Amino acid sequence: MKRVVITGLGAVTPIGNNVEDFWKGIVEAKCGIDEIKSFDTTNFKVKLAGEAKDLDVENILDKKSAKRIDRYAQFAMIASREAVKDAKINVEEIDATRFGVAIASGIGGLQTMQKDIGTLWEKGPDRVSPMFIPMAISNMASGNVSIDVGAKGESFCMTTACASGTHAIGEAFRIIRHGYQDIMIAGGTEASVNETGIAGFTNIKALSQATDKNRASIPFDKERSGFVMGEGCGVIILEELEHAKKRGAKIYAEMVGYAASSDAYHITAPAPGGEGGARAMVTAMKDANIKPEDITYINAHGTSTHLNDSGETSAVKAAFGEASKTVMMSSTKGHTGHLLGAAGGVEAIVCVKAIESNIVPPTINYQVPDEECDLDIVPNKAREHKVEYAMSNSLGFGGHNSSIIFKKYVD
Repeated sequence: MKRVVITGLGAVTPIGNNVEDFWKGIVEAKCGIDEIKSFDTTNFKVKLAGEAKDLDVENILDKKSAKRIDRYAQFAMIASREAVKDAKINVEEIDATRFGVAIASGIGGLQTMQKDIGTLWEKGPDRVSPMFIPMAISNMASGNVSIDVGAKGESFCMTTACASGTHAIGEAFRIIRHGYQDIMIAGGTEASVNETGIAGFTNIKALSQATDKNRASIPFDKERSGFVMGEGCGVIILEELEHAKKRGAKIYAEMVGYAASSDAYHITAPAPGGEGGARAMVTAMKDANIKPEDITYINAHGTSTHLNDSGETSAVKAAFGEASKTVMMSSTKGHTGHLLGAAGGVEAIVCVKAIESNIVPPTINYQVPDEECDLDIVPNKAREHKVEYAMSNSLGFGGHNSSIIFKKYVD
């Protein structure tokens, strides 16, 4: 099997519209959650979200292109351009038919859906935009990115709710590992902070109704009351090692393990004891041919809901055994909120940067310990520590679980 390395990163997040600013915000414990600015929340119980800020989309993509692409796909194009530039990929110097795109989305073009369905009922079917379908469908982040960067290889979209981004990275990893492609842009994107998204998640009782932005998204805290919606995109460039070396590419880290599982239990609640998530972690470690004690850091799914955080803690204990007492595990959703299908992409970047910089990111906004969440969650302050292996977990509605593992690159 081929070795797979990471050669580029790109991000749009509530704490930074590029990887440098995003990582700086992570290390400095910046909270990107604030009062919702994109619509009037007067009649809504939920007032807070993690919105992307000061992003001049029309200047980056040009006004005409921006108007023909939903916000979730705009994020993907911006982040992918950053990642391709970071990796110094010149499509004219590689085999573009072996350059693919796997950008996931849990929901797709919800902004477009809300707008055009409203138009349908208010003005009739003839007034629905002819761009409605190509803007709304969830594969169009990958499609538009492929067109934009000239990637002619495999292009697809994973949709497994909040596990989507991690699934996309894992499947892209397998595609390169088994020799089908040389390079893949992989990750997730989401833009569901609108009236429909907030109302839907509020009524399923998933969202926190806290009004203090520093006490809303509080993973593993005993007073947690639900997640805070976020938006953005995170992508990484995965590349076959020899291909990367021939190009003289910078190598951030190596990807060595991936696994996915299903709870087969409930549409929203995790299986008791986190059984499905534990299986994904164990299988990912077997795939990487490592032991639990080899993992330095886990980026947890850590949504700030009661069931997820306690269940994920139990899952780590089941998967890691004695090593669960020493592994560091934080959730960066206190910084960003929960980016749904984009979470895994953004959090993969966190793992790669942690390995590169030997800095373990904190779980911010943490105040009240919970006996059900008693692992080392690196509370409130980043920690300098050598990171040899890092795992990222994502768990989605429908019982979808995925785990990926990165390590320090050694030639």
